[in-house]
Amino acid sequence: MNGKEIAELIAFMEVARSQSFRRAASRLGMSPSAVSHTIRSLETWLGVRVLSRTTRSVSLTQAGERLLERVAPAISDIRQAVHESAAFQTSPQGKIRINLPRIAAQLVLVPRLQAFLERYPRIEVDLVIDDTLTDIVSQGFDAGIRSGERLQQEMVARQLTPALNMAVVGAPSYFARRSPPEVPADLHAHVCINYRWSDSNALYAWTFQEGDRRFDLQVRHALTLNDTSLIVAAVLEGTGLAYLPQNHLQAYFDSGELVRVLSSWTPSIPGFYLYYPHREHMPSALRAFVDFMTVPVDQPLSHTQ
Repeated sequence: MNGKEIAELIAFMEVARSQSFRRAASRLGMSPSAVSHTIRSLETWLGVRVLSRTTRSVSLTQAGERLLERVAPAISDIRQAVHESAAFQTSPQGKIRINLPRIAAQLVLVPRLQAFLERYPRIEVDLVIDDTLTDIVSQGFDAGIRSGERLQQEMVARQLTPALNMAVVGAPSYFARRSPPEVPADLHAHVCINYRWSDSNALYAWTFQEGDRRFDLQVRHALTLNDTSLIVAAVLEGTGLAYLPQNHLQAYFDSGELVRVLSSWTPSIPGFYLYYPHREHMPSALRAFVDFMTVPVDQPLSHTQ
């Protein structure tokens, strides 16, 4: 069934309900002659008369009664479906799936989720914690969050946080047994805990900066993990030193549970970005999420304010 045939059925319904070509024409925004032509076209298509018309009245034939009985509910369902689809744009609703690493969830999203869900109670957020560089399109995600170092190509990217300052950290109990390193090379004599990327099996590089020169240091990895929360837990237990975003650890610095060392040597890395494929018509739920979560890059992160 094409658009012309659907338009003819709608015109038929209006004439049948109003029992007048003139009143139906007014509701449809057409001329009476155009409505009459449309009904003739419908009857030609069906091969049967659906309306009996005289100079004074319009009534349904038996075939017309049967057609109206079957078509009216279907057209009503179509109109309701269109209305509900349009409502997704005017009142954000639906489900959005976001792929992101654990540290981004803890640092960026979790502190703001309550406010977002209260503002948009008809949106369901499905967060999938994933430290690998997943293809969000092929895996059915609406968007992803990653460090600016690991963004997928050909994506729309919106910055969520300022640059992240890296830090070498340890617990006071660890430094009670060992002297703090004064230069990066001193790390060779320390127990280090490192992060390994699950997708590439590569170790996260401990990068340092001296003036304008950046360099990676191969430290001795006594313990390797692929979960930043477990790394933090191990550091808090005094197991060794770790190289992590300072922003993620501010509460531990404030409480004295962690100590930062080599602060003049550690650089910053690009902050977290929300990224998603380019879409001509973005779902309203995703648009609301993007607009809500995107903050000015110079605004402090929520839990450090």
